[in-house]
This record gives sequence, structure tokens and C-alpha cells, in this order.
Amino acid sequence: MKLFRLAFIASLAAPLPALAVLPLQPWLDTALPGASVRLPPGTYAGPAVISRPLTLDGDGKVVIDAGGKGTVLTVRADHVTLRGLTLRNSGNSHDALDGGLMAEGNNLLIENNVIEDVLFGIALHKVTDSVVLGNRIRSRPVDPADRGDGLRLWYSRGNRIEDNDIAQIRDITVTNATHNRFTGNTIRDSRRAFNFLFAHRSLVDRNHLERNSTGIIALNSDGLIIRNNRILHAMDAAGAGIALKETSAALVIGNEIVHCAHGIMADSPMDPINRIVFINNLVAHNITGVYFYGAKGGHIAIGNTFRSNLWPVTIIGDGDPLDDTWWGNYWDGYEGFDRDGDGIGDRPYDLLAYADRIWIETPAAKFFRNSPVLELLDFLERLAPFAAPALILRDPAPRMTPGRATDPNLQLILGATALHRHVHDAPRQVRGKQRDQVVVMAAQVGTAAQGQPGRVGFEQVGGVDRNQPGITLGVEGQR
Repeated sequence: MKLFRLAFIASLAAPLPALAVLPLQPWLDTALPGASVRLPPGTYAGPAVISRPLTLDGDGKVVIDAGGKGTVLTVRADHVTLRGLTLRNSGNSHDALDGGLMAEGNNLLIENNVIEDVLFGIALHKVTDSVVLGNRIRSRPVDPADRGDGLRLWYSRGNRIEDNDIAQIRDITVTNATHNRFTGNTIRDSRRAFNFLFAHRSLVDRNHLERNSTGIIALNSDGLIIRNNRILHAMDAAGAGIALKETSAALVIGNEIVHCAHGIMADSPMDPINRIVFINNLVAHNITGVYFYGAKGGHIAIGNTFRSNLWPVTIIGDGDPLDDTWWGNYWDGYEGFDRDGDGIGDRPYDLLAYADRIWIETPAAKFFRNSPVLELLDFLERLAPFAAPALILRDPAPRMTPGRATDPNLQLILGATALHRHVHDAPRQVRGKQRDQVVVMAAQVGTAAQGQPGRVGFEQVGGVDRNQPGITLGVEGQR
């Protein structure tokens, strides 16, 4: 009897076999189109496929685990809502885009989900008029190049990506996807927060981007609006807060770009009419505040604050530096007075290159910039120039105090309208709309700005629908 009792007690102490994970697919297959499926709390086995309109709600208590194979959940239907789910443990194939969620369809709502321990996060392929809201997305703790994209849009249009918490991913990639809105997201500890390619008319608004190699990079993406974002600590050697290449008609306004290798990088726009415009940005504590390369010209910088950058602006390329328009910016290195008290310096701010011309004209010497020898040579050049210094830029109306431009003659009315080559076409397109306000600057920028440097004005042409974030950029020839 005593031996029996000991055996019974030992059997109680032995670990119980794990409960089997319930398969998710039968729940999806038996649901009627349009049904709302509220899963009981627990862990369910993926991968699984949704092929009909329905709502799948986990109420924050449901885990779907793919067991390390494939994509956790795939959507191939319109009008699907996914809410309160935890998707985890995808496969590890970059070729198959293994991840938390692969979606194809229209009018999808993906909100308040947790996506973790996956390769890719959410992939939207040929998705329109959908919302990705309030999700938490993490890839795997490996080298950034070996992770997958936290969010991937491909041939997707008219979607809203809002208030998501995204970290430890590779990139957010937007390819051949136009008219999408990215607002209020937090993206950190990744490679590229936003990577746009042929993503015309995208809106990037009120995002917080921190400790990424690069904040926002856009290639061949016209009509971008990048506004009111905070971009911090993009200190990768080749990184930048905002980088634009072969991109025209971009409006970069109201952003804080702090402690980056390059605050803003851009080449010249492909179309001389559609300028790249920078308005009311804070560019501070960067190694290089603004870096323009290629043929000079095609940029307008108004009302920005440049403070505590190692080099405020570097421009490398051929052409006349006066082809770029600078007006009403604050420069912490300005050495002038404001005797009439209008808040504008009495003389223009000229940024000149002395010994820095060595590495500007000979890129191989860039390694030695800021070295003691070059610093000494630069000091001697300024004290007693051996040759005339090179003009980098001229701001005819530098502000005396930091902050946003408030000159009433410089009426900055934020927003956008459909992209047109002539400013006079724009009022007919936006008349009667009353949502966002719009800045339209006359397309005669080439002649107006060059003929009368610094004379920059704006014309209010009405409001604009939020769903059309294209812009027409130029300059009115008066102040």
C-alpha cells in the first residue's frame, strides 16, 4: 500500500502533456460571409486564410501561432476586419514574404493587433481604401538587413496607415503605391523608417522616427508632402533625416530634424518647374544640416531654423548657387544687425566656403574635413584669404530669431492640391473645398526668383480635399 501511495504521488508530480493548439482554419471556413467571429481566448494554429468578408475579433486575448511556417494569416477578400489579435512565429523565407499578415483586397480594417516574432509584419498587395490603425509590429532580433519589412505596400492606393507602434524591423517599403497617408506612427530602431519608390502623392504627417539609419527616403516619388514629423538620431554614416532623389514637387514643412548625419539630402528635381520646397523646418545638431548634390537649382528654402549643425549647408555640383532660393531662414552663424527692428537682418546672409572647398571639390578629401590641419587652414583663409571664397548660398532676408516665419507678407497656407504645371489651373481644381488649406506658388519660379533674388510671395487659392495630397510648387515674384 505504501508503494502504491508513493507511485500515485509521483504521478501527480509528473508534468502534464501540453494541450493541443486549436486549428484556426475551421473557424474561418464555417463562418458565413459578413459574419463577426469572436474567438474564445486561447492559442490557435496557423497558417490560415480568410477568403470571404468577415470580422475576426480576438479582444486582445487570442494568439495565432504559425509554428515557424509560412505567413500567420492571409486575407484574400474585401471588407475584412482584423482586431485584437496576436500574430506570431512566422516562417523565415524572404522570397515567400513570410510574415504576420499578407492582405489582398479592398476596404480592409486592421486595428489594435500585436504582430511579433515574425519576419515581415504586414504586407498589403493591391489593397485600396483600407486602414491599418494602432498595431504593434516587431520583427526578429537579428541584423537589420536580415529582418523583413514591418509594413509593405505594393500597388496599393488610397490607404491610411495611422498611429502604429513599429520597431526592430528592416524598412517600411512603399513601392508603386500612390495616394497613401502615413500619420501619427512611431518607428524606431530600424534601417529605413520610410522607403518610398514610385510612391507619388504620398502624405507623411506627424510621425515620430527615432534611432533609424535613415528617416525618410524617397526615389522617383513626385508630389510628396512631408510635414510635422520628428526625425531624431539617424546617425548611420550614410544616413539622413530626409533624403530625396529624382523626386519633384515635394513639400517638406514643419519638421524637426535633429542629430542626424545629414538632416536633409536632395538632388535637383527632374522637372525645373516642379521645385522641392522646404518651409519652417527645424534643422539642428546634425553633422550636415542640408546636403544638395547634382546640378544646382530647383530648391526653395523659406523660414527654416538652422542651429548647431557642424556644417549648416553643403552643396556639391555645377551651376549657379543663386539658382536655389533661400529666404527668411534663421542662421545661428549670421553676423549682422537689425537696426530697423523688423526681425530681418539688414544685410544678406552669405554662406562661403574657404578651405572647405578642398573636400567639396575633391570628395576623396572629405575624410580629412574637421581635422586640425583643415580647421587651421580654414581659419587662415578667413583671416587673410588666399583666393576668393566660393559662394554656397545667399539668404537676402535672414531672420534674427529662431522659430517659424511669421512675416504677414509671407502667408504660408499649408496643404496641397492636384499637381499642375501652371498655377492658374489650380484654383479651378480646388475652389469650394474647405478642408486642408493650400499653398500654390507660381510656376514662373525660374525667371521670378533668379531675376529678383529673395522676392518670394504666396497666393492662397482655396482649400483642398485631404485625399488629394499633390502639390504645385513655384514662386510669386513679389514680397
